[in-house]
Amino acid sequence: MLNHVHLDAAPPRDPAWRARISLSLLGLILLWPVFRYAEFKPWELIDAQSAHATAQFVAQFFPPELSPEFLRLILAATWQTIAIATAGLSLALLGAIPAAYLIAHMPSPARLGVLVGQLSAGQWLGRILGLVLRWCLMILRSVPELVWALLFVRIVGLGATAGVLAIALSYTGMLAKVYAEIIESSDSSAGESLLRQGCSRFTALLYGTLPSIRAELYSYTIYRWECAIRGSVIMGFVGAGGLGQRMDESLKMLNGAEVATILCVFVLLIALADGFSQLVRRHFSA
Repeated sequence: MLNHVHLDAAPPRDPAWRARISLSLLGLILLWPVFRYAEFKPWELIDAQSAHATAQFVAQFFPPELSPEFLRLILAATWQTIAIATAGLSLALLGAIPAAYLIAHMPSPARLGVLVGQLSAGQWLGRILGLVLRWCLMILRSVPELVWALLFVRIVGLGATAGVLAIALSYTGMLAKVYAEIIESSDSSAGESLLRQGCSRFTALLYGTLPSIRAELYSYTIYRWECAIRGSVIMGFVGAGGLGQRMDESLKMLNGAEVATILCVFVLLIALADGFSQLVRRHFSA
């Protein structure tokens, strides 16, 4: 028996098209006062005065500064940017890893119950300390690294130390929160099995939970390293060293050629960091 297919039949209509259009219009209506309050005026970018200023600014970029002395200076600033990001992230890991272990809600005895014989007082103490630690981590990550950098520049002076400390504090809160969420959302069956056999909470985490989430933890850590590189450049504008500080100096001197070179180096640095992170992710996910 032949099945007749009508090629000229109209496609079925989306039954939810009215709802989609209504929600889209409602979204535009709600967003309009937001853009008005933010004074978002994109048409100012294409008026005659803005176009002339843009043309003059871009014209200063050519040709880029390629003198050997300047390139050596930028190379040193690039290595300093990478060093700031790597050192800051390393310090953040020292605080984030134990903090994530303490605040993660896992199927185990109370956080301090193992140490005090699993008494009710120890369980309450563990919960209180965990809550206090969560609030401390929230404070650390709620303050942007740029603000931390401004504070540390006042304390330790200009230079890379302020950038390292700013990344360390801000990223400790971020990493600990995400690490704890990854642990909590993982399959807990292996860890529960170890706990039933009398293993400690740390042993259950190390041998039961971590093997299944290792790739996800590595991937997020590498992503945060990329973000730290970008952040270290931005913090340079407040005196925290690296490429950002060199770019700030060139902008203040209205030297567009140097700014163009620094921008090219920064784009190349981010591209290399992205390629390196992809290689690392492939290695650990294999």
